Amino acid sequence: MTIVGPPKRIQEISAKGEEPPSQFFVKDTTFAGNLGSVSSIQIPIIDLNLLSLDPNSKAYTNEINKLLFALTSWGVFQVIGHGMSSSYLEEIRNITKKFFCLSMEEKQKYGRAADGFEGYGSDPIIVEGQVLDWCDRLFLTVYPQDYRNLQLWPQNPPNFRDMFQEYCKKVILLTETLLKILSKSQNLEEYTFSKEIGEKTLVQARFNLYPKCPKPDKILGVKAHSDASIITTLLQDKEVEGLQVLKDGKWYGVPTIPHALLINVGDQLEIMSNGIFKSPIHRVAANSEEERISVAVFYSPDYEKEIEPLQGLINSERPQMFRKVKNYAAINFNSFHSGQIAIDTLRISPSQ
Repeated sequence: MTIVGPPKRIQEISAKGEEPPSQFFVKDTTFAGNLGSVSSIQIPIIDLNLLSLDPNSKAYTNEINKLLFALTSWGVFQVIGHGMSSSYLEEIRNITKKFFCLSMEEKQKYGRAADGFEGYGSDPIIVEGQVLDWCDRLFLTVYPQDYRNLQLWPQNPPNFRDMFQEYCKKVILLTETLLKILSKSQNLEEYTFSKEIGEKTLVQARFNLYPKCPKPDKILGVKAHSDASIITTLLQDKEVEGLQVLKDGKWYGVPTIPHALLINVGDQLEIMSNGIFKSPIHRVAANSEEERISVAVFYSPDYEKEIEPLQGLINSERPQMFRKVKNYAAINFNSFHSGQIAIDTLRISPSQ
């Protein structure tokens, strides 16, 4: 498989006011929709502090019911009470902005190799005729430690590496807490999901820059997709919105809440929950007036770990919905570029 990239970074094209190349223009597909037709809705906000209360309390019951509604209908929610201060989250946003403000020469020190996915770059071109995202990104593997490509971890800004690693540790703790809550919500032992994932967890992060785009009615920051992860944690831009979620055939804009983190169910959690928790199809809109940044942390099983629906969530009313799978990330990636919905390729039909 040959991996190449656009001849120029999107940040350069935007800064020079150039006409976007044709490969950025979205084609008329099932999930493209009208890029200007988006409804506004309040995504559920979950206070983690309330989920540490007595499970018999009214506050806990109300909050867990709200969480289950979010997971079974939207697949996304905003979490507060996560233990990270607003000022700390702003530091993560600022260090992201500082990296993308470096000179192109400096950023290219951490550039993605021609045959790789990690490092700084734009959308890798995998197939002929591929529509490209209006996004420059820095993609890094954090855990397991022996998977790290430290030569791609920026040394400029000077405190980038330390802050990045500290932030990922905090996100991992948050994710593990959520997995315990999800297990107990299904009357399972609290470590059930974590044990199924295994000890060798894969944690990767993507720093995104969405420059100003002159054609937001024809171009997307990120095309419609679902995440291959168990859980994705997204730090949104403090001021500029852009994330959109598909529900019942309509696109909804996700508001930005400066002190909240957005939690996104990934395909592998939908598989493990036997379809109870929904992995949403989502995209990122382009913006003609302002640039936007975000930081996504993907929490997944190691590539070699087999994932399947939990036995405790299979019964006569809800028979097994998905086949066992290993290295789902590759399936998700290949399906995405062939126009398929990856998780649908694993569904077990009632006749099987």
